[in-house]
Amino acid sequence: MNIVIAGGHGQIALRLARTLSARGDAVLSLIRNPEQVDDVRETGAGPVIADLENLEPDDLVDQLTGCDAVVFAAGAGPKSGVARKDTVDRGASALMAEAAGRAGVRRFVQISSMGAGSPVSGGDDAWAAYINAKTAAEDDLRRRDLDWVILRPGRLTNDPGTGRVTLAEPEVGRGDVTRDDVATVIAALLAEPKVNRTTLELVNGDVPIAEAVAKLV
Repeated sequence: MNIVIAGGHGQIALRLARTLSARGDAVLSLIRNPEQVDDVRETGAGPVIADLENLEPDDLVDQLTGCDAVVFAAGAGPKSGVARKDTVDRGASALMAEAAGRAGVRRFVQISSMGAGSPVSGGDDAWAAYINAKTAAEDDLRRRDLDWVILRPGRLTNDPGTGRVTLAEPEVGRGDVTRDDVATVIAALLAEPKVNRTTLELVNGDVPIAEAVAKLV
């Protein structure tokens, strides 16, 4: 498969690119910062400089034409302000989805977050902005004529992958999940086109990843 990852220097994205490259897929990783090029190349992916906050959909069509799937793994990050939660977590996702549609790419996997789908008000402004941006990005993707999958991981950890998860439509309940396992699940979803137009929640559990994905078919 030919796969484009938006937000290619993220912790999940780097793991995913390494997994996909190792199984023989061709990967392009879109990154904003030229200083990240070497990190991306080490995964086996091809780096492409693309500032998703300052592009139009047509600027990305050439990069996406001919690819089999897009993975949206970009995020503004915990140290960003409220405004960038919207421009990256919502706006960049909508940009990539629109560009994918124009380029004729059907498959689109969006990394969202546990808690999305339930708008937040009050409390921590940054957290509310993050969840509301993820909710809006999900809503935007559901309106599109794409073979989309929305994946909501639980609390992310850097522990070694377990290979075992709970993966199902909401609600599976709060819990932790390793970034390794999130990347492995996305790779498995990309290889299973029958799982589409669905929202899934993911935490570590007892079911082997291949079995958990097969159960969704």
